[in-house]
Amino acid sequence: MKFSAYTYQRPDFPVYQETFKKALANLQSADTFSEAKQALDALNELRGTIDTAMNLASIRYSIDTNDAFYEAEDTFWNEYQPHFEALDFQFYQALLASPVLDELKAEYPETLFLFAESRVKLFDESLIELFQKENQLASDYSKLVASAQIDFQGETYTLAQLRPFTENKDRGVRKEAFEKQTAFFTENEDRFDQIYDEMVKVRTEIAHKLGFENYVAFADTQMNRWDYDRSMIETYRREILEKVVPITQKLYQRQAQRNQLTQATFTDLPLVYPSGNAEPKGTPEELVEKARVMYQELSPETGEFFDFMVEHDLLDLLSKKGKQSGGYCTFIQDYQSPFIFANFNGTSGDVDVLTHEAGHAFQAFRSRWIKEPEILFPNYESCEIHSMSMEFIAWPWMDAFFEEETEKYKFAHLASSLQFLPYGVLVDHFQQDVYEHPEWSPAQRKARWRELERQYCPERDYSEYPDLDRGLYWFRQGHIFESPFYYIDYTLAQVCAFQFWYRFIVAKDETAWQDYLAICEVGGTKTFLEILALAHLRSPFEKGALDETLQAVDTYLAAIKEEQLN
Repeated sequence: MKFSAYTYQRPDFPVYQETFKKALANLQSADTFSEAKQALDALNELRGTIDTAMNLASIRYSIDTNDAFYEAEDTFWNEYQPHFEALDFQFYQALLASPVLDELKAEYPETLFLFAESRVKLFDESLIELFQKENQLASDYSKLVASAQIDFQGETYTLAQLRPFTENKDRGVRKEAFEKQTAFFTENEDRFDQIYDEMVKVRTEIAHKLGFENYVAFADTQMNRWDYDRSMIETYRREILEKVVPITQKLYQRQAQRNQLTQATFTDLPLVYPSGNAEPKGTPEELVEKARVMYQELSPETGEFFDFMVEHDLLDLLSKKGKQSGGYCTFIQDYQSPFIFANFNGTSGDVDVLTHEAGHAFQAFRSRWIKEPEILFPNYESCEIHSMSMEFIAWPWMDAFFEEETEKYKFAHLASSLQFLPYGVLVDHFQQDVYEHPEWSPAQRKARWRELERQYCPERDYSEYPDLDRGLYWFRQGHIFESPFYYIDYTLAQVCAFQFWYRFIVAKDETAWQDYLAICEVGGTKTFLEILALAHLRSPFEKGALDETLQAVDTYLAAIKEEQLN
């Protein structure tokens, strides 16, 4: 069955609520393991149908925010998602109160119960209106970004479609593209400020009413940081600042010398090579077919997975008018189908999507045995290991995508992955400061962003872009608006993915694939540190782990001669 034939039906909440409460009553009254198991399995199936409907509505709205039907469905879910969460809250309470809890814990993954313990701290029915408002504000942000219609060189582009021009070999083209891009955010500055200001206030009110000191503490609970805490994150951020930033600056200096620049400004950062950045060869359809061959050759498991994705039309890759920005992977429970959303734009990022999002989708495909919707994917810092590692696992096939520019791609890919780390922790640091100071004005937030940006990303010279120089860049970082405190997870996963890069590419470790496959198959049934142990990876919080990882990457990049990159 093709994705277009997947049936969406808005659930009738009163009918669902009645059905759910009958199933819940069975769990609450169960005093034997078999009765509790039967009730729990029935509730998981019910919750899976709601997860399916919500995902289908979200996917189809993200593909076309101008679709009136799915815009109405998006509004419905913004309003009713908290009501469904209220029922889930009752489920978690009943689960944890079960007289046969110990027997259930022996049968079901431990993380289901950890998740339940987190969620009972994060919800109260009296807060439903606030959750509804937060949902609508996130939709307002994504729709505002998707609305961009930018006139450039006689054509009209979305923000995603404009990106290739920011990497053009012609500096004048790059500068004009950045100016047009920045102008969109400047022209809509008041609206972005308003949306975020309301978000901060709503989220802070939610946190306070639930007894948290601030939204930072709420978010760390929401993100299921079971193996580590905020103090460990702060220490990790300092390590990135002290140990990674010096290496990234060395890479930026090397880039400037390569491009014969005495001083590189923000305009110059996207152009890695004077001859132009590596670009994938072929049409989007040809890239997908190359990916299909790659995954068939990589392993029987990945071959089966990617064939399934193509045959069921589970990839929406082209950028178009009204489409939301960015990329993601999700899972449609009732159809046992991962789904990949992206915005191809002719840059190397198109190939990154076919490896990064495919890493997520492959994990979901291998975890389809898990019937609890909340733990099919692991927590974010864990699931990003699958995606970021897959980017490196795919390296032996990059010549099919980049041909004579393969070495340019690999160098830039590895270097940019390292250069991402300071920016990734900057986003987390900024959010922590914002939510610890919810009284800040929009101007104070922008000033703090720019102050932190100068620490973590000193290469960003905005002398040609005064609006960016006063702190507007973060408007384009959707996670800050839609998925607060997610971003640090990318960096934790990147440090782990570098270890897989070393094992697959440098050490040629024959056990690496089985370790990768193993963590895909457990999904979210294990915690972050348990997943690392299963994969034989060192924790980013472990003393010395970051030093060894950074040295391996730095040594590899330093050994590549400039003449190999022409």
